[in-house]
Amino acid sequence: MGAAVTRMRHPDCAALVLAAGQGTRMRSDLPKVLHPMAGIPLLGHVLSTLDTLGVGRVLVVVGHQRDRVRSAFAEAGVEWVVQAEQCGTGHAVRMAAPALDGFQGTLLVVCGDTPLLRAETLHELLLEHRDSGAGVTVLSMRLPDPGGYGRVVRDAQGDIEAIVEERDASATQRGIDEVNSGIYAFRYGVLADALPTLGARNAQREYYLTDTVALLRGRGHRTAVVCAADFRELLGINTVEQLAEAERFYHELRSGAPRGTEH
Repeated sequence: MGAAVTRMRHPDCAALVLAAGQGTRMRSDLPKVLHPMAGIPLLGHVLSTLDTLGVGRVLVVVGHQRDRVRSAFAEAGVEWVVQAEQCGTGHAVRMAAPALDGFQGTLLVVCGDTPLLRAETLHELLLEHRDSGAGVTVLSMRLPDPGGYGRVVRDAQGDIEAIVEERDASATQRGIDEVNSGIYAFRYGVLADALPTLGARNAQREYYLTDTVALLRGRGHRTAVVCAADFRELLGINTVEQLAEAERFYHELRSGAPRGTEH
């Protein structure tokens, strides 16, 4: 997108796009982020949003069929980070550490399969993150059916106390409709100090970025949360059915249709 439509500026922010997954449930050999929605690859929608947001740098983590993804966006002007083995979102951020050596600004972590994500929502997240002084600010959403998502547990001050995966949640916690979107703003220096201590003590033996919330909170950093006004824009694409749903939501959002959730 050109400068004429760039309304926001966040030059001290680096955006890291997680786009390494294979997307096996898409039932296609095409890398998930190259599947088109409204005629544009999923990753193309996300990169356009980041361009409008006006971040200083964009890094894209690739893994599965990485050469094919890079070729599709050869003119995108992004920095490529290779995650040869997909060992979780925390591991993906670790792979970006060499490229971010010495960086002390805000790291915005977004997903490459969220084509409906709006720059305005990320702008609000970054402003809240800056103004709160938090080590991490999580972007959340409220869902009519939160099943399968990590629940956001808030403390008495309204900050995020924990992200509890559904399989680990109590009956009360499963009743929470506010969930993690997988999008975060970090003070990168704080995150970089914590990443080496991130463990993989879980059934998948993966390094989860969600675990950094408890890590940073335990180190005395504020852990803030911003809830998006419309859950539709944060929905990721994992199946062809979800891709079709996203296409429908895309046209609803462009027509100004009211959001489909209760708060």
